[in-house]
Amino acid sequence: MCIVVPLSVAAAPYAAMVMDARTGEVLHSRNADTRLHPASLTKMMTLYIAFEAVKNGEITLDTKVRVSKKAAAEQPSKLGLKAGQRIALRYLIRASAVRSANDAATAIAEAISGSEAAFARRMTATAKALGMTRTTFKNAHGLTEAGHLSTARDMTIMGRRMLYDYPQYYNLFSRRSTHAGVKEVRNTNRRLLDAYRGADGIKTGYTRAAGFNLVASAQRGNERVIATVFGGKSTTSRNARVAELLDLGFRRAPSRAPLRKPSPPVYAGTPGGADGAAGKTIRVSGAVQKSLRPHLRPGSGQPVVVAQAIVETAKAEETILREEIAEAIAEAKTPQVSTASLSAPSPAVVPRPAARPTTRVAAAAGQVDPQDDSQREVVTRLSTSGGKHWGINVGRYTSRYQAEKVLLRTALAEMSALDGSLRKVVRGPRGFDANFHGMTRESADLACRRLQARNVSCFMVGPG
Repeated sequence: MCIVVPLSVAAAPYAAMVMDARTGEVLHSRNADTRLHPASLTKMMTLYIAFEAVKNGEITLDTKVRVSKKAAAEQPSKLGLKAGQRIALRYLIRASAVRSANDAATAIAEAISGSEAAFARRMTATAKALGMTRTTFKNAHGLTEAGHLSTARDMTIMGRRMLYDYPQYYNLFSRRSTHAGVKEVRNTNRRLLDAYRGADGIKTGYTRAAGFNLVASAQRGNERVIATVFGGKSTTSRNARVAELLDLGFRRAPSRAPLRKPSPPVYAGTPGGADGAAGKTIRVSGAVQKSLRPHLRPGSGQPVVVAQAIVETAKAEETILREEIAEAIAEAKTPQVSTASLSAPSPAVVPRPAARPTTRVAAAAGQVDPQDDSQREVVTRLSTSGGKHWGINVGRYTSRYQAEKVLLRTALAEMSALDGSLRKVVRGPRGFDANFHGMTRESADLACRRLQARNVSCFMVGPG
């Protein structure tokens, strides 16, 4: 005899928490510290980091994100993205927030950190910085994966952080529908939004292992309450339980209470980086807005040249380069990607250039870390034609072979941004510089921003 049990009654562990959003005071909890599957509540952190990346100049809302095969193959709920397709980040954010699209969440992760695994490490590190001490993320979407766990307490903290740290984006979660670039999508939480007075977000989630989860917030007068439920048996029963918890919160919350917004976390970019070096912190910063001539050193008639050599061992560098070049070449061969814009390979022998001109390095006062190459804009003299006198530098290496490989890999990975540029390795006293020449200022700036979003060191090179 075979007994079929409907999914709606499949039991998942139950947990709940109610918090006064103004003060952070806990008004009710049950199993709030039990580590459970968060499902698509995960996307709150994915979106939080996306907002953080936009704020700090890693990427822009208008950046065209290339959809990978991995992102396109994610299981529903999804937007229906195709491998090789390019779509603005703003639409991926809308799809993740409103539709809870898994393919959009993965695309966001890869655009910001280079890979979903690197992004998940950043998610976990950010969670710890926010006080979410019992949360570990393994992916950007929330589909069930070993070790991908959180708690009702941590997700309530996440909801409060979303409300106060990025209030300019919070309205996304109350939209009943929105256009996500390729189609109109409807909110997965619209039933509660329509049924409960004052409800204005935040995020639903469901997997078989998690049950029906929800973090909801509502405001009535001066009072705002956040309620979280893990392990609901159905959408209907979960919404009913959340409504009861919100009612409980409004009964227990004082009518007047001081607003104690949480302090913003320290921004430190991507822990681990795209290369997967565990424990390493890479500081990411916005682009330098202008280049100023530094003061002369006392007793010297020449400007001070500030530079930091990027020294890596040849063995480790070659291993990383081979892997990334193979991946970039595989992507370039997919039918959705045009290879017409690829520039010809660099000649095997490159004539030794003349002595390198005097270089000017400038930084906006108080905004640039002198030890951080990603924050610099180095200006040197170039000789190009057609008004394209700008270029970019993607690193200094210990051998010409390494520099040429990086240029090829970068050209393949960012074909659209580097279309028409020339690859050139310039030998200097401290190593071999990998440069792209023959670009406009705008195209060089765009290329650097896209590369920095992939955690690739890059600075602009322009006419003196």
